[in-house]
Amino acid sequence: MLTNLQARDVATVLHPYSNLATLPTQGTLILERGEGVFVYDVDGKPYIEGMAGLWCNGLGHGRKELVEAAAEQMGKLPFAHLFSGKSHDPAIALAEKLKELAPMQAAKVFFCSSGSEANDTQMKLVWYVNNALGRPQKKKIISRIKAYHGVTIASASLTGLPNNHIDFDLPLSSVRHAACPHHYRFGQEGESEEAFAARLAAELDAQIEAEGPETVAAFIAEPVMGAGGVIVPPAGYYPAIQAVLEKHDVMLIADEVICGFGRLGEWFGSTALGMKPDTVSVAKQLTSAYIPLGAVIIPDWIDEALIRQSEKIGVFGHGFTYSGHPVAAAVALKTIEIYERENTIGHVRTVTPLFQQRLKALADHPLIGEARGMGLVGAVEPVADKASKRSFDPKQGVGPKVVAFAQDEGLIVRAIGDSIAICPPMVISDSEIDALFDRLATALDRAEAWVSQQGLRAAA
Repeated sequence: MLTNLQARDVATVLHPYSNLATLPTQGTLILERGEGVFVYDVDGKPYIEGMAGLWCNGLGHGRKELVEAAAEQMGKLPFAHLFSGKSHDPAIALAEKLKELAPMQAAKVFFCSSGSEANDTQMKLVWYVNNALGRPQKKKIISRIKAYHGVTIASASLTGLPNNHIDFDLPLSSVRHAACPHHYRFGQEGESEEAFAARLAAELDAQIEAEGPETVAAFIAEPVMGAGGVIVPPAGYYPAIQAVLEKHDVMLIADEVICGFGRLGEWFGSTALGMKPDTVSVAKQLTSAYIPLGAVIIPDWIDEALIRQSEKIGVFGHGFTYSGHPVAAAVALKTIEIYERENTIGHVRTVTPLFQQRLKALADHPLIGEARGMGLVGAVEPVADKASKRSFDPKQGVGPKVVAFAQDEGLIVRAIGDSIAICPPMVISDSEIDALFDRLATALDRAEAWVSQQGLRAAA
């Protein structure tokens, strides 16, 4: 029986990434407030927010400084745009700070409101700049199977997940997908991580040759793949891939929407994994998710091409009403100030060993085939058979059942494909990490009992 709020919700709200057919009977979890790494539902029940919202609430809830920064800017200049040569101090100061922190030689920063918009902009810039450089055929962008880059028409095309394409008439014809760098799933028997990485680089080289290097403009990658299942690349992967990209004059776009601002124990995942990107997309933890903001950071050579096109055309014809919104920029500046002042990245490094130890220990659970992660992000992958790595049929709903049991235990995690993702706020303490994994272990025990009762291994 749905509560009044749940009934009103399912009658009016179209929920992203939800089974719209089952919500009217299952209802929704309606949250009311948050404090630190906890959120509370309308009945006052606390939950450890084990996904930092959607990989984004790095500082947790209740940070009054961020609320005050927003309120102060709202009282001073609640809105101003960056069109037609206009600007304001928060956008300028934030662009300067992002240039300082960027994992590449940065020239300019373009602001938007989300990671999807940032990656959509990346695709447009690739096309625009190659036209400016007299390379009208060099337009294809290679992403990867299981990548996640957003849900706009362009960014959803870059995303390598079937549910983002089925019946949306995607992907766009200029997008290709390379192999997924998941050693557990796609490594050959006896193949080391280094050999797997070398094979993927050779396959990418052959793919670019088959497409025609003169037609391939860019390769886009998350340092650690997030919504595709928290996939940490194998040893040697990015150096091997980048050698191929350099060979064919293909630029590297780093999608730092999840990994940026400390998640992997560095300001950017690119630094943590040895990537050398040409351009960078950011969002999520840029404001600790207190207000929407995204950005694209570009180098000199792209900036110079944009300037030349403006001389030719008369305008750079791209931008959003909320590009560089002053309130969002003010909150982002305060967020970065807190990260620096509280040494949030140092804290991530301090608690990561315990987080990864508790995570990796779950690989011994009878329901789990692999436990994987890096920094303060991880995933466990349920399997029907450990020896063969045989997955459950998605229709059996094992992943969602684990999530439901976890919610019963006061923990919010997320089922993505075959895996259960964990990505807590970066301010989480050792005791809270232990509580998170204690609750997850109980949920897995309950799920294992349910799987046995339902006889799902035999039916898988």
